[in-house]
Amino acid sequence: MKHYSVMLDEAILGLNIKDDGVYVDATLGYAGHSREILKRIKRGKLFAFDADSTAINYSHRILSEISSNFKIIHSNFIHLKEKLEEEKLNEVDGFLFDLGLSTPEIEEASRGFSFMNDALLDMRMDQSSGKTASDIVNQYTKEELTKVFYQYAEEKMSKKIADEIVLYRQKKDITSTLELVDIIKKATGANYFYKTHPERVIFQALRIEVNGEIKAIETALPDAIKMLKKGGRICVITFHSVEDRIVKNIFKKYSEIDEMVKGLPDIPDAYKPLIKLVNKKPITASRKELEENSRSKSAKLRIIERI
Repeated sequence: MKHYSVMLDEAILGLNIKDDGVYVDATLGYAGHSREILKRIKRGKLFAFDADSTAINYSHRILSEISSNFKIIHSNFIHLKEKLEEEKLNEVDGFLFDLGLSTPEIEEASRGFSFMNDALLDMRMDQSSGKTASDIVNQYTKEELTKVFYQYAEEKMSKKIADEIVLYRQKKDITSTLELVDIIKKATGANYFYKTHPERVIFQALRIEVNGEIKAIETALPDAIKMLKKGGRICVITFHSVEDRIVKNIFKKYSEIDEMVKGLPDIPDAYKPLIKLVNKKPITASRKELEENSRSKSAKLRIIERI
């Protein structure tokens, strides 16, 4: 199965892996990062999260060929703290969050992630439960759709697209990916559509809403920081500005002295920073990687260390 792990070498290097460490891959996918972590922890343990059963089954086979020092947890990483505590785990040496879609998920037309193939509008990571993208476009109000498109896609034509969706669904439900693409094209006009390709970001926004991705980051990242051992690291790879801004702000919050006590000669421990930024600016893909995988163009890697 074809899968390209974005900034693989940089993320693995950034984790500063110890042979006997405990590591968590919050976004297992097709095991690109997990495989490299597992190779490096002969005496350690890897815990990997994913909501996608297909990815889990594939990755279990791949990881089993390396060692048995791993456990895959079938869950969205929003439940990271709770699931790790069930494993009697309170301290971790490193966390990895790769917030992009795996290549097989994009290319498998039936999943409904791609705007290039006709399929049912699904977009669920966990196909056994939850609302689909079709549910959202057919049931959300015009105002709710506009908010989703603007917040998660930063699309300036959000309101026009929402207007057209609401108008179209008065005649029939919107059920397929290419049906939605045609609606977006009609709403924005062919000139704008072919120039800026708003369908890319609208599909992205729907995927984020379907899977609760923003809430998951806002919940799990602070939990991971608090569970991190002294000297432990977190690597986060984002693929669009909305996610990157959230990650940046969370890291900023936990790496700076609280404004209430800044300037005091003796700052209480409770107000001291929990982490330091390993890289002040995000790391981006190398020229070689950009030539091999165009999807890495928008990727940003941020790394922090517990102090």
